[in-house]
Amino acid sequence: MGRVSGRSCIVTGAAQGIGRAIAEALLEEGASVCFADINGDRVFEVANLNRKTYGDKKVTHAQVDVTDRSAVRAMIDHTVATFGKLDVNFNNAGVNRPMNFMEVTEDNWNFIMGINGLGCMIGMQEAARQMIAQGTGGKIINTASIASRQGFDNVAPYCASKFAVVSLTQSGARDLAKHDITVTGFAPGVVATEMWEQVDQDLMEIGAAERPGQAMEEFSAEILRGRVAKPQDIVGTTTFLAAPESDYMTGQIVMIDGGMTLV
Repeated sequence: MGRVSGRSCIVTGAAQGIGRAIAEALLEEGASVCFADINGDRVFEVANLNRKTYGDKKVTHAQVDVTDRSAVRAMIDHTVATFGKLDVNFNNAGVNRPMNFMEVTEDNWNFIMGINGLGCMIGMQEAARQMIAQGTGGKIINTASIASRQGFDNVAPYCASKFAVVSLTQSGARDLAKHDITVTGFAPGVVATEMWEQVDQDLMEIGAAERPGQAMEEFSAEILRGRVAKPQDIVGTTTFLAAPESDYMTGQIVMIDGGMTLV
């Protein structure tokens, strides 16, 4: 019996990086998991790889645009039809598109805030509606960031969006406690994923870095643990947040940044 045995979970942004690692760690600890992502082909491939290990009764997938409420509802309905219920919802899907502060455009702002902010709120609302209808409580877990604790000059909309995730987590926790639904989140630091590789390239294109890897080196120079994180460094905490051991926690954001930001 694993720490989340018998629990039905959704993880958005699960085609790669942190999201995939979260979902696979949940499977290892006994959960049934819906891998969800806007990249339908990629999430299908990842889900199929895990079906070979865990079987069709434990793994499903969904293509979803988290800014589209009807698509989010369809993802939840599919998960419930497959597993019988929804116990844990990870709102993990997120994007970044660096721009120097004075060059940030409305399109840049709306793109990032739409997915990271609005997408998180829609995911919380629709998951909560399902959990309330079931009448058995549940857990909603949001992905924040070290950028939810301080602003950085060339990713201002991203920082604002992750500050929003913290506020949504607190607001949701207050409103949903009466339904026995907890809302928590976690804040990774610098994590070696495909998303960071793209950010590294983007920072060079806007002149914020001169060579590959420079941005990661500079961002991670103050990490007390002495190295950047791997997705596997994150999942011990995320599985804990999905497990009964964290049932008394709500409204909190857990920092997982190797000591980069002390708050």
